[in-house]
Amino acid sequence: MCWRVDRRDGVTVGLTAHDRDLEIDGLVYRAAPGMTPSAVERSAGLDADTMDVGGALTGAAISEVDLLAGRWDGARVSLFACGWTAPDDIIALGSGFVGAVETRDGTLTAELRGWSTALERPVVEETSPECRAELGDRRCRVPMAGRRRYARVLSVSDETLAMDGVEPSSNAYGGGRLRWLSGGNSGLEDAIAVSDGATITLRSPPRFAGEDAQVELIEGCAKSLAVCAGRFGNAVNFRGEPYLPGNDLLTRYPGG
Repeated sequence: MCWRVDRRDGVTVGLTAHDRDLEIDGLVYRAAPGMTPSAVERSAGLDADTMDVGGALTGAAISEVDLLAGRWDGARVSLFACGWTAPDDIIALGSGFVGAVETRDGTLTAELRGWSTALERPVVEETSPECRAELGDRRCRVPMAGRRRYARVLSVSDETLAMDGVEPSSNAYGGGRLRWLSGGNSGLEDAIAVSDGATITLRSPPRFAGEDAQVELIEGCAKSLAVCAGRFGNAVNFRGEPYLPGNDLLTRYPGG
């Protein structure tokens, strides 16, 4: 049994239940006899295929710290069987992505969710007074050139970070993202709640120490029509319904 795990940050890890390492298609699958999958269930219907992979936290490839930090969230997983004498002759058993991860007494259990889980999502959007697009995506169409800047973290106090540069405009990074490029948080992203001058406030504290780390700051948007029109001049692409009557209309008295 072998697992190939491709993280979203580009790191690829191969694991095998064999008692020695195997090289398959140029990737070395490290021996991890403690990794045992649950029964693989495949269905012909539209129900989501899931399985659990459990094992001891051994080695540096998959550590409890990285799991809890979210480095493995959404990682793509391919599960297959092969003969150890001819490892290139494989039998695919399933693929999906990492869902819920649990750790207890040094043992991890990772849920692998199949691609059919995408059918659980709504097929149409719900109305909302705020914009449902993300700043700079194909629906928003705001050019992001010049809205991404590199900076260095001078100090960290809980969720508050002091940077070595000042924001280009008031609350420019509010609702945006911070990508860690170096240090213990390298490869991770954090959501920015608000920015003020040279201070950035995240929605949650960094997972690891962040002093003197290089980061990329990506501007955000308050997703209101006023900000879309006034700050970005992009009201024509606003993806919301700010003037659509809501449920409060039903509570009004006649003639009110």
